[in-house]
Amino acid sequence: MGYTVNGHAVWLILIVPFLVSFFLVPFVKKLAFHIDAVDYPNQRRINKVPMPDLGGLAVFFSFLFGFIFFGQGNVQMISILMSSFIVIIMGLCDDIKPLGAKWQLLAQVVAAAILVFYGHITLDEVSILGLHLVFPSPFNYLFTIFFVITVINVINLSDGLDGLCSGISAIYFATVSFIALFINRVAGFDIVLSLLMCGSLLGFLFHNFPPAKIYLGDTGSNFIGLLVAVTALLGFKTATFTSLIIPLIVLATPIFDVAFSIIRRGLKRKNPFTTPDRDHFHHQLLKMQFSTKSSLLIIYAINILFALVSILYAAGDTNYAIFLYVCLMILFLFIVLKTDILFSHEDRKKKKGKK
Repeated sequence: MGYTVNGHAVWLILIVPFLVSFFLVPFVKKLAFHIDAVDYPNQRRINKVPMPDLGGLAVFFSFLFGFIFFGQGNVQMISILMSSFIVIIMGLCDDIKPLGAKWQLLAQVVAAAILVFYGHITLDEVSILGLHLVFPSPFNYLFTIFFVITVINVINLSDGLDGLCSGISAIYFATVSFIALFINRVAGFDIVLSLLMCGSLLGFLFHNFPPAKIYLGDTGSNFIGLLVAVTALLGFKTATFTSLIIPLIVLATPIFDVAFSIIRRGLKRKNPFTTPDRDHFHHQLLKMQFSTKSSLLIIYAINILFALVSILYAAGDTNYAIFLYVCLMILFLFIVLKTDILFSHEDRKKKKGKK
């Protein structure tokens, strides 16, 4: 591969964190059992045996190791590392002994604020579907913090199946890298981050793919969510993304899954943010008698299709991409309506039976 970033071959930026992550996971697994950062089986969990919960540490240290060799230090990177340490520490504490939602939110707000006020990573204007929105100060700060926290929680809530969060996140970072290097011909700071994250996640995925031997835990899902938000924000500044619709399309599956869960819990008059359930999209596939691996591959396939549409959009075929996006959404909604993700079909049958 002839493409280089900061004077380094793309394949090298990918393979170094991949190898570090692959070989680091067994040591992290032992550490998780030693400090009791373990996911024990219960009614909410899919796992049948205790699972180590610190896989995110392997992803983080692999990313950090790769950045030492291939990254460039600047104020933005310092802010990203500071924010990463905050969410890593919060996730580590939560994986050992669950924290309340307010403490997790507080850590996320602090991490996002560091990116905004110290790293000056802000979203000042957005173009989406022909609309151009400008956010004057201080609304750009507030909107950026809200965006970062939302993305972190979307990624965090997607971590409910072996290989799910790590897989769809790897697809995201791979798509961002492809768009930048092969379509927009941009080799900015965000691409180094994306390549390093892609390599780190793929190395971890070898241990996390069904049947998983280790989980990401909140340590990993929060860190990954933070880097997803950061690369999306930086992409606007380096022209990796020409529209907000690009990262949104790539993350369509987890975004809509979270949106459906909020609607579902609201319809049941339950707190949409603190009431857990087993009605997410991956749970529905399992209820339809798909195996864990088959369910995962179905979600991967859907995400890859959305990623391909995102690539088309970035390549300039906006009308064709939007048409395909609408078709995919109709198909996705058709699948959703065949499941209990919004409302229970059994409950509706019981109500009809009573009538």
